[in-house]
Amino acid sequence: MEQIKLGIIGAGRIGKLHAENLKNLPQVKIKAISDLFADSIKDWAASCGIENVSNDYRNILQDEEINAILICSPTDTHISIIKEAAEAGKHIFCEKPISFNLQETAEIVELVKKHGVKFQTGFNRRFDHNMSRVEELVRAGKIGDPHMLKITSRDPAPPHPDYIPSSGGLFIDMAIHDFDLARFMMNSDVVEVYAQGAVLIDPAFAKHNDVDTATISLRFANGALGVIDNSRKAHYYDQRVEVFGSEGCLTIQNDFPNSAELYTNDGVYRDKPLYFFLERYNNAYIKEIQAFVEAIVANDLVPVTANDGYQAELIAHAARLSIKENRPVALKELAAL
Repeated sequence: MEQIKLGIIGAGRIGKLHAENLKNLPQVKIKAISDLFADSIKDWAASCGIENVSNDYRNILQDEEINAILICSPTDTHISIIKEAAEAGKHIFCEKPISFNLQETAEIVELVKKHGVKFQTGFNRRFDHNMSRVEELVRAGKIGDPHMLKITSRDPAPPHPDYIPSSGGLFIDMAIHDFDLARFMMNSDVVEVYAQGAVLIDPAFAKHNDVDTATISLRFANGALGVIDNSRKAHYYDQRVEVFGSEGCLTIQNDFPNSAELYTNDGVYRDKPLYFFLERYNNAYIKEIQAFVEAIVANDLVPVTANDGYQAELIAHAARLSIKENRPVALKELAAL
């Protein structure tokens, strides 16, 4: 294939991030971008070499020169755009989650197969230098059989209250990254979930039947166990992992802007971890979009499929049901629906 011509739908924070990363890839030309507020992004788009700016995403889908699209628009728009893009024969990169509805996401898994287009779900943390190294070592058997997984994932500050109603809740919006990492690192599907949640940070979450603090217990198909803890407000970005196995243990600590430590009579000090996901996972965003482009160029499989997106959503919905009914939930209960 010659140079890939690509379109981006949605020019918010994540859409702009992908555009900035893509413009550095010689095998890609961003031909067009669409956003409801198109007039406000024209100068920025020009600085990225994007010539066509529109407030209608269909202009991108109808352009026969465009080979692939990135869907970076709000989640409630994903399904209709994916369907139209697949029917138009475009390869698709879609930010997580694919949708808020499990049945709709399951239909997308089959739809992209039917139309023979590549579909990559935007789980960038798989491409992080630390996370990918752990997965590599687990697969290589360096810790023997994996027995337990622990993931700590805490944001420095909660989202704006206006975002909460449309977020999908902590499990769909935030913990879904951890659910995908759990499957990725353990090389096994999750079969059972038990979650507990509380509102300990901001009562705004309770108004929308959401939680801001949670622990989730997982049981994997390979018999291993997992525990994830989430918080919407830790005052710093906390991203740690431990995988314990029959022959050893792997750990990931937080990434810091530097390794300097100050020792004084009053104590030992160092800078906080990298502040938030854009800083912490900057290189992971670059690598995930490179992987999507390379899969198209080489006509190869994408590394994170539509089914991976579905499986993470399945865990998220099971966690939500677990809290509602205060019981462990087998994923086959939801998959059967």
